[in-house]
Amino acid sequence: MRLAVGIGCRRDTNADTIEHAVRVALGRREFGDIAIVASIDAKRNEAGLLAFCARHGLPLRFYSADEIAHAPHTGISHHAAKHLNVDGVCEPCALLAGNARTLIVPKTIDCGVTVAIAMVHERGANGT
Repeated sequence: MRLAVGIGCRRDTNADTIEHAVRVALGRREFGDIAIVASIDAKRNEAGLLAFCARHGLPLRFYSADEIAHAPHTGISHHAAKHLNVDGVCEPCALLAGNARTLIVPKTIDCGVTVAIAMVHERGANGT
C-alpha cells in the first residue's frame, strides 16, 4: 500500500512533533508505506517539516492555495481559512498528492499538527 500523507502544522513545529503526529495517524499502517508527503506552499521553508522528510527520505510536494481550492472538498478548517485562505491543508494535500478522491484517514490532530492520509492512485497516461 502506497500512502500520501498531508500535513499541516504551526510555524516552528519541530520534526519530532511532526513525526509523532504522523505515527499516530498511521495507526497500524507501516511508516515505510508512505510514498509522498504534501503540504501548502506557505510551509515551503518550515524547518521541522523539511527535517522530518529528510530524516526519512520522503519526497515532499507543496500545493498552492489555488490548487488546494480545486481539490475534492473535505470540510473547513477555521484555522487554515483564517491564516492561509484555504478551507484546509492536510486533507486536500493528501488527496492531491495521492491523486485520490477519498481519504483512508481523515484529519487527525496531535500536538498542533494535522495529518490526513490517502491511498496513492497512479495517474494514467493522460495525467488523470
